[in-house]
Amino acid sequence: MRVSPETLYQSLYVQSGGALKRDLTACLRTGRAVRQPSRKAGQRKNRIPGMINISERPPEVEDRAVPGHWEGDLVIGKGNQTAIGTLVERTTSYTMLVHLPDGYKAEQMRDALTAKIKTPPGALRHSLTWDQGIEMQDWKNVSIDSDIDIYFCDPHSPWQRGINENTNGLLRQYSPKGTDLAIHSATDLDWVAAELNDRPRKRLEFKKPIELLEGLLLQ
Repeated sequence: MRVSPETLYQSLYVQSGGALKRDLTACLRTGRAVRQPSRKAGQRKNRIPGMINISERPPEVEDRAVPGHWEGDLVIGKGNQTAIGTLVERTTSYTMLVHLPDGYKAEQMRDALTAKIKTPPGALRHSLTWDQGIEMQDWKNVSIDSDIDIYFCDPHSPWQRGINENTNGLLRQYSPKGTDLAIHSATDLDWVAAELNDRPRKRLEFKKPIELLEGLLLQ
């Protein structure tokens, strides 16, 4: 655990509307009683216009009993220049990988994510939970075009997408940190996803994600 300097400052300056008490002010070298946070105003605020928080997600998503709810994220490559999108279905751990050959800006993410998330039938496409990365600024169009509800996690809360985080760790066995992810073609990513989906999981009582998904499709 590490407490950042900004956290310490905010805990001190929270009194009196952002100013220190006089006795504390006297202890400062500069004597400055009012302080602006190091983050610029609005730097993170409203990064995702009109986003719907995970707290508004239906309770049925939590226990994973109802299939069709997905978690998503990016795996970032060397120098933050390249990325692969990951999509994991919460009930089966079935994984799909999003090919982003031209980058992961909002418009690029919108088109690639929409195409991939529409792969499963509508009965297995109820919701998607993502973090608050700026690549999802065009989430409303993704939601409309894919007919899927999209929710966003709280900042710095990767456990709210725990299955996705675990899958990203497995993906790193194929694409280690610090490598150029642009070298992988869409065919390459489909092959890796097939490998992950053919892998027995302890959480699934050592069944394979592909087995569980195929069982749902046959129902």
